Amino acid sequence: MQNVLAIFKKEFKAYFLSPIAYVFITVYLVVTNFLFFQGFFIINQADMRGYFGLLPWVFLFFVPAITMRIWAEEKKVKTLELLLTWPVSDLEVVIGKFLASFCFLGITILLSITVPITIALLGNPDEGAIIGGYIGSLLMGAAYLSIGLWVSSLTENQIVAFIIGVVVTFALFMIGNPFVTMVAPAGAVPLLTYLGLGNHFESVGRGVIDSRDIVYYLSVIGFFLFLNIRSIESRKWE
Repeated sequence: MQNVLAIFKKEFKAYFLSPIAYVFITVYLVVTNFLFFQGFFIINQADMRGYFGLLPWVFLFFVPAITMRIWAEEKKVKTLELLLTWPVSDLEVVIGKFLASFCFLGITILLSITVPITIALLGNPDEGAIIGGYIGSLLMGAAYLSIGLWVSSLTENQIVAFIIGVVVTFALFMIGNPFVTMVAPAGAVPLLTYLGLGNHFESVGRGVIDSRDIVYYLSVIGFFLFLNIRSIESRKWE
């Protein structure tokens, strides 16, 4: 646990040692608030469904931007080999990096607290739906992060890591979309629907916390973190 905490502190501090983190948070808040309130006053409903409906698409670009440097930079500046010589396991390193990126994303998401406060001043929103939406956003964001971490471990180029991260996440998001399932074989539709990242966020985004959605996101996180560990292990063999 101490090793995980040490890696976590190192990675988490690294985010705020650069102005990029502050730029990232500012851009995220400006983009999401602008897009949401642009339609909020037209619809004239005191809820955050529109806000949470934006997040899968916003995360599609913002989350890979968080993870693209985590492993790629280590490889580029040749510090990965040094890191792997430390008395820490690959699992501890991966978990520490994942928790650091998750906390950074969590802080970014929670800074949007001004949105529900504004809505509460203008109407009577469903507090349970808002809380459920934030929980779902954190789960979905964690799944996106695990994918981005794995992709970053495959290359030393941050731009390549970003682009591939966007492509892989988009593919997993769209695989269960009706646009795909309507042309897929009938027998594959249930599987594709279940595998789609977006399908599991729809109910959660409405504030409905279903254990099946939680299990799905935890499974995605565990699977891609496992791939991340395997990727690091293969580098040791090299």
